[in-house]
Amino acid sequence: MRVSILLLLGSMLLTQYVFAQKNEPITVATYNLRYKNKNDGPNAWENRKENVKALVRFHEFDIFGTQEALREQLNDVAELKDFTFIGVGRDDGKEAGEHSAIFYKKDRFKVLQSGNFWLSETPDKPGKGWDATCCNRICSWGKFNDLKTKKDFYFFSVHFDHQGVEARRQSGKLMVAKIKEIAKNDPVILVGDFNSTPETEQIQAIQTLLSDAHNVTATPPYGPEGTFNSFKFDAPMDKRIDYIFVSKQFDVLKYGVLTDAKEQKYPSDHQPVMVKVIMK
Repeated sequence: MRVSILLLLGSMLLTQYVFAQKNEPITVATYNLRYKNKNDGPNAWENRKENVKALVRFHEFDIFGTQEALREQLNDVAELKDFTFIGVGRDDGKEAGEHSAIFYKKDRFKVLQSGNFWLSETPDKPGKGWDATCCNRICSWGKFNDLKTKKDFYFFSVHFDHQGVEARRQSGKLMVAKIKEIAKNDPVILVGDFNSTPETEQIQAIQTLLSDAHNVTATPPYGPEGTFNSFKFDAPMDKRIDYIFVSKQFDVLKYGVLTDAKEQKYPSDHQPVMVKVIMK
């Protein structure tokens, strides 16, 4: 009888463990790191990089997209030994220029596929799109296997143009088309700096395919509404331009705009956005 009870208890514990593993939450974030600009003075990357790494470590990100970072900045963040990253430079498809990289925990996720495309009429090669005049804009993506839950999902990180109105509008349409082409009906997380507020056509277009995590979180959104601070500690932060979108296969448990600062200085001119999700 005692042996039977022990076997039954063991079986129940194993079942609970397997269930927990299959429903392990993922902490997802997006973070525009502000490119390494020698003219940023006290906000130069050298003065910020340790605070960025400390923020990632403290909030226990599992996977996160970055925007604007140059390769050397990505290498600095990758000093977090649990992480590695994918993504290429927007200027040459290799290492030149800013990246929209994806960092992920090496012991949690395995990359099954990855790729990049540019926000332009010719997305397969570096170039500016539509009325953009400043910069090439890039999206990097990966198909990941979650080693804990054994489930696969796609993750996209992107940075929309900050000047071209038509470029942003068309980029929204392109993102929808590319996600359908690459991920088809599989689970998707899209993160990035969209340089667009929620009412714009491009954000509305993305929501024909994916849900804005801010709007579907099980608990009320935490932190300020806005995500851009201009390196000003007293910034109003009332404009939301950084987003996390998820497909219907995800439940969003919580959403927050993080306001970590040290000595009244933010680690970047954007606030990181963080969510905790479960794949159904």
